[in-house]
Amino acid sequence: MTAIGAPGTDSARRGATSIEPAIARRIRLVGLDVDGVLTDGGIYLGDVNGARMEFKRFDILDGLGIKMLQLAGIDVAIITGRVSDAVALRARELAITDVIQDTHARKLPALRKLLAAKGIQESEVAFVGDDLPDLAVLRVVGLPVVVANCTEDVARLGALRLTRNGGRGAVREFAEVLLRARGEWDALVERYVTSRSEGPA
Repeated sequence: MTAIGAPGTDSARRGATSIEPAIARRIRLVGLDVDGVLTDGGIYLGDVNGARMEFKRFDILDGLGIKMLQLAGIDVAIITGRVSDAVALRARELAITDVIQDTHARKLPALRKLLAAKGIQESEVAFVGDDLPDLAVLRVVGLPVVVANCTEDVARLGALRLTRNGGRGAVREFAEVLLRARGEWDALVERYVTSRSEGPA
């Protein structure tokens, strides 16, 4: 497997498939963009009885990946430049309490405010992005991650380029790569299976 390299290196551009364990173990928070990362970037707009409606497609694989990160004690935050009820609903389903929706896409100030409140350093953060609004964050975090179908400007910053597209299991892929690098994946899978194998109280 190819180990993660510095942003912009040949290994990063090829698409690293693993993370150095020391880097992986340092991560305390994973930040996620929405459109193009948790979704395929498509937005379904419509009108129902005069009310504007917006729908997004989320991938179930990503949801379970997020649950595995949480099971490992890693904070997960959503930071997006679009306000959507669908995002708030999905975040509640996944028990993600740190949800920042800023129509001006001021993601870096929002992240820094969140980190200050939690006592987490930028070097202890991984962020998964795909397009220009993510650049400022990707430049400062300890582990900048990009989806397979990210834009070229973003690709140059990714220390880890995933093999899956946004909205198509990219977040699940990252969760597994990160947790395997930490040496935690197999034990977490067993914990998950055990928790689903017991009858109701």
